Amino acid sequence: MPPSTNAAEFCAYPSRTLVIMAKAPRPGMVKTRLIESLPTPAVTSFYRCLLEDTLALAQSLKSVDVAVMCPDRDRDELVQLLGNDVQVVAQQGQGLAAGLNSVFRHFTRDGRQKIIAFNSDSPHLALSVLEEAFERLATHDVVVGPTHDGGYYLVGAKAVHPSLFDGDGLGTTTALERLLARTEALNLSTSFTERFYDIDIANDLLLLEKELRLSPAKAPRTAAWFVDWQQVLAPLHMCSGEL
Repeated sequence: MPPSTNAAEFCAYPSRTLVIMAKAPRPGMVKTRLIESLPTPAVTSFYRCLLEDTLALAQSLKSVDVAVMCPDRDRDELVQLLGNDVQVVAQQGQGLAAGLNSVFRHFTRDGRQKIIAFNSDSPHLALSVLEEAFERLATHDVVVGPTHDGGYYLVGAKAVHPSLFDGDGLGTTTALERLLARTEALNLSTSFTERFYDIDIANDLLLLEKELRLSPAKAPRTAAWFVDWQQVLAPLHMCSGEL
């Protein structure tokens, strides 16, 4: 149990676990599609802000145990970065599919029944969507949060389904399609939260900037990043026709 978890609440609600899929914020290793548009130090700093704000969002949920799943090579760095506020677990195997499989294998061992894997770049998501995802698992085998680009920002289940994330497609525009094909093949009932956007390319970045300009409290570290790096972002605004 992470030190920040209230012991009484943890014992009373052992079935609700939110696991953030994360990497250590190393130059050139995170948000690589943004490196086409921004300097690597800016992208690395941006990812760290997203991760810290996403963790804060997750920890604001009531009666939910929060953890981080990461590649084995990143665990020590993330433990140092995030401190004792969250449990950091090293995944078994390489790649996102292995990470997702590790989430459900690891966190079902002690009988937890509602587990959601959540991406690390959606701190602007409404808290109510995460609550809704857990609620939907009460009556469905799987819950999915689709993104506008054909992927998904969260996936939850109540049991281990070893083949659920098999095959190619994670991180691509066919990721959601492939996942749903597997849930159908496994005869799993599936429910959905609202469609949303995560941050992969420059247009996503500008959309998030507009949102946080109006509501910086949604993701304060990320909102501050936009202010700190505004000169670097200027060419993106020009290309988008904003300047």
